[in-house]
Amino acid sequence: MSEPNSRARDTLRVRLLQTDPVLGDVDRNLQSLDELIGSSSDCDLVVAPELATHGYHLSEVPDAMPLQPDDERLLGLGRHGPAAVVGFAEAFRHHTFNSAALLTNGSSRIQRKMYLPTYKGWEERKHFRPGGQLHCEDLLNTRLSVLICNDAWQPAIPWLAAHGGAEVLVVPVNSATSNVGVPTERAWEILLLHAAVVLQSYVVFVNRCGEENQRDFWGGSRVFSPSGEVLGQLGSEPGELDCELDLGALRTLRRQWPLLQESRADLIAREASRLAEEEA
Repeated sequence: MSEPNSRARDTLRVRLLQTDPVLGDVDRNLQSLDELIGSSSDCDLVVAPELATHGYHLSEVPDAMPLQPDDERLLGLGRHGPAAVVGFAEAFRHHTFNSAALLTNGSSRIQRKMYLPTYKGWEERKHFRPGGQLHCEDLLNTRLSVLICNDAWQPAIPWLAAHGGAEVLVVPVNSATSNVGVPTERAWEILLLHAAVVLQSYVVFVNRCGEENQRDFWGGSRVFSPSGEVLGQLGSEPGELDCELDLGALRTLRRQWPLLQESRADLIAREASRLAEEEA
């Protein structure tokens, strides 16, 4: 009798959906996601890439309308049983945000991307307003934070998530093959491995794949454990990956090696305030 309860308390079954969305075809992308999530009823959490409902290069499809967070098509993705993290272009008043919705039983909790790359060929600030808050969300037997793509590159953001109680960092991205001094895929591996080990967290990284606007998106979705182990990894094609996160082992690790015990948030806040004054 105790086994199911123990499992429910100490594990989280996650499915990664590495998709190749059709740029601007929101209805088709939503239908595809609905089918994929609908066949994932044995999971606790399903994660799709950044902007999975719209595709990335929205300047090429100005008629692709952003979605309201309470759009029935979006909310419907959470009706199948598992919670779902789905990236979408969010309409809010006169603004559009690059957002991810955590969908559960007819409700949506929204995380907005805070750091919008606007250099080289990236032009997100031209199309999106940056978000201004990082959320930690309680889900089933754990707490998670969603770090949308470039947000995970800012060292302070994963740190804030972990010290906010997150045990799982969910990282939906649109990463194309490129070079930032090192190949982008290698850079992602380094920063995600660092977050998993230093912040003693599971890291669920879900990239898109396929070609869009002459960019190749390399996929490579994977899950890192707090020990630095890769629990599973996809290639460059559309696919699904199931991983079981041992939350009991993570909690034991955090007790045995209390790296997060002292945040010194007072020090961080004071120094950040001083830096902000210098930049004003």
